[in-house]
Amino acid sequence: MNKKLIAAGLFVAAGLATYFLLPTKQPESQITPGQSPVTAEAKGTVVYSESGFLPASLTVKKGETVTWKNESSRSMWTASAMHPAHRGYSGTALEEHCPDTAGTAFDACKGFLPGETWSFTFQKIGTWPYHDHLNGGFYGKVIVE
Repeated sequence: MNKKLIAAGLFVAAGLATYFLLPTKQPESQITPGQSPVTAEAKGTVVYSESGFLPASLTVKKGETVTWKNESSRSMWTASAMHPAHRGYSGTALEEHCPDTAGTAFDACKGFLPGETWSFTFQKIGTWPYHDHLNGGFYGKVIVE
C-alpha cells in the first residue's frame, strides 16, 4: 500500500480524535461582549481550518449554542451571510449591529485569532447561512429547528 495514503489516513484519524476528545469549555476570561460562554449546554462545535468550516452544516434546536473554534493559521470572523452586509439573521447591516452587545445579530463583529473561539445562541428557527468575513469564500450553515 502507498505510504503517503497510510500517512494521510493516520493524519485524518488523529485530527478527528483530537476534534472529538478536546473539551469545549471556554475560560471566562476569553469571553467578549456579545459572546456566549461555552457550557455543557453548547450543542455544536464548528471547526474553522485552512480549508473552511467543518461541519459545513449543523442542526441544532432553538435556544442552543454553537461554538466556532479557530484551528487555522489566520483570524476568523464568523458572520451571517451574505458577505459583506451580514443581514441574514438579524435583518440589520454590519455597521448597524456591530458591536453586537446584545448577542442577537449572529455576527462576531471582529476577527478571532488561531486557537480562540466564538459562540452564538440561536433564538430563531430557520436555516442560517454564514461565512468568514475575512475570507468571504468560506461558507457554512446552521439549521435551527
